[in-house]
Amino acid sequence: MDTPQHYLERVPLFSELSDKELTELANCLEEQKYKKDTVVVYETEEGSTLFIIKKGNVKISRMSDKGKEVILAILTEGDFFGEMSLLDGLARSANVTTTCETDLYLLRREDFLSLIGSNPSIAIGLLKELALRIRKSDTQIKSLSLYDASGRVASALIQLAEERGTIREGIVKIKNMPSQKDLANIAGTSRETTSRVIKSFIADGIISKANGNFLIHNYESFRQKYG
Repeated sequence: MDTPQHYLERVPLFSELSDKELTELANCLEEQKYKKDTVVVYETEEGSTLFIIKKGNVKISRMSDKGKEVILAILTEGDFFGEMSLLDGLARSANVTTTCETDLYLLRREDFLSLIGSNPSIAIGLLKELALRIRKSDTQIKSLSLYDASGRVASALIQLAEERGTIREGIVKIKNMPSQKDLANIAGTSRETTSRVIKSFIADGIISKANGNFLIHNYESFRQKYG
C-alpha cells in the first residue's frame, strides 16, 4: 500500500527531505477526496491550507470582467497549490476546480511554515516552482496579446506539453487532454474556434490523435514557431 510518506518521496518539492522529516510531514497531512467539477478553492476567500495532488487533476482559473472563465493552468499528480495565501496571508488569487475525481493531501499553515523554517531546501524548491509559474503566465499573456487564434491554441498545446507531455523521437504525447471547452479557455478563444484550429493542425499533419492522446509531431519546430 502506498503510504503518504512513500508518495511524498516522489513530490519534487519534498525530494530533499530525510526519511525522518518525510515521516513527520506525512503525520501532518489530511487526505480528502473530491468529485469531478468540485470547487476546492474560491478566488478571494481566505486560505490557510496548502494542497498537494495525490491523484487526479485540477484547473486553476479566474473570471474575466466579461464573466468568461480563463484557465491559467491545469495541475496533476505531484503538483501543489494554495501556497500564495500561506506565504502572504492574503486571499486566494484564483479558483481551483477538479476536472475528475481527485484525491488531495492538505497541509495546514502552521505545519507548512514550520516545515519551511526548518528545511531551507523546501523554500528553495518553492521559489523555483513560483518562478516557473510566473514564466508560464508571461508566456500566456504573450499568447493572448500577440497571437492570432492558431497561435493561441498552439501556445495552449505547448503549455500542456510542457506540464504533462512525454517526448520520444521528437514527438510529444499529451495524455489526459482537457475538454475542448477547457482548452479554449486556456487559449482565450471560443470552443468553435479551438475546434477549427485543431482540425486544421490535424489536416496539416502537425498533430494527431491516438487512443485519446494528442501527438505533436516535430515538437521542437512547433515550439519554436509558437512558444
